[in-house]
Amino acid sequence: MDIKKLLDSKDIKAKEKTATLAQWLVDKKITAKELIDTAQEQKDSPKATCIEAFEFATREDPSIANEKLLQFVTQTLIEKAPRVKWESAKVVGNIAHLFPSKLGQAVSNLLMNSEDSGTVVRWSAAFALGEILKLGTKINKTLLPAVEAICKREEQNSIKKIYVAAVKKIQTK
Repeated sequence: MDIKKLLDSKDIKAKEKTATLAQWLVDKKITAKELIDTAQEQKDSPKATCIEAFEFATREDPSIANEKLLQFVTQTLIEKAPRVKWESAKVVGNIAHLFPSKLGQAVSNLLMNSEDSGTVVRWSAAFALGEILKLGTKINKTLLPAVEAICKREEQNSIKKIYVAAVKKIQTK
């Protein structure tokens, strides 16, 4: 079965589609490029399923990622669909360490998502920004004050904790 047929199947549940795509990536049955190319042609829900598959796969094996994937998820961070945004943020968090000097636009888009009305979008942005902060790159010069400002206005403790943990981690380095 190919990617498009899997996504179009009415007999397979969304979670099973995600797991299958992720396994195909890990097993190298499909390439990141193939899944990105297919995802770009999809409506929000199947696109989010593709991005969630990347999230699962890159959590298990970050080396699946390439710059094209980073560019793709950086771009999808600013789409309207909340699930697309939060899955994209989680992928950025999983792969940020592979591209420490190429995260500028991703950080900008994640900072926008830190103000989103959706709790899951803000949580995912916090996860990714926390991972980027922990890298200790020169971007921290502007990211750290931004994160500190987010902590002051963020009302959800579960989100605030992610930022606080990342800040503590870089302060103990």
